[in-house]
Amino acid sequence: MNLNELYPFAEERKSRKRVGRGSGSGLGCTSGKGNKGQNARSGGGVRPGFEGGQMPLQRRLPKRGFKNYPFKAEYEVINLARLVAAFEGKNDISLEDIYDRGLCTRNASVKILGEGDVAAAIKVEAHKFSQSAADKIRAAGGEVKELEVEG
Repeated sequence: MNLNELYPFAEERKSRKRVGRGSGSGLGCTSGKGNKGQNARSGGGVRPGFEGGQMPLQRRLPKRGFKNYPFKAEYEVINLARLVAAFEGKNDISLEDIYDRGLCTRNASVKILGEGDVAAAIKVEAHKFSQSAADKIRAAGGEVKELEVEG
């Protein structure tokens, strides 16, 4: 088998439109752009949202609400069940251990959620805990340590 024998065969492939290559091509002369005007020119046309000088919609509508996206704190979440399974038999789980096991990306803020059960007393270190996760860890005789989020 050679490269030229691979499907689809050359004659089955549709050739690209070659505009402006003479009248015999069917797309000569104005190349399908009509006669004159802004859209017929090279680099012509208007930017998205432009309404011919009329005040565009995005500027006519009022601004609403409060945008807090630059300061939003985002957490990578880990459920208790996954945490306990990853650290079977270990009772002291630090943030570095979580990063090393690949449970979340390094230097990400970590939040522990309460899905799953804790049998043994464990000490867990993370940036944030859900109320149910903290209650389950404390009920098993463990300890919860919340770290400060950097940034």
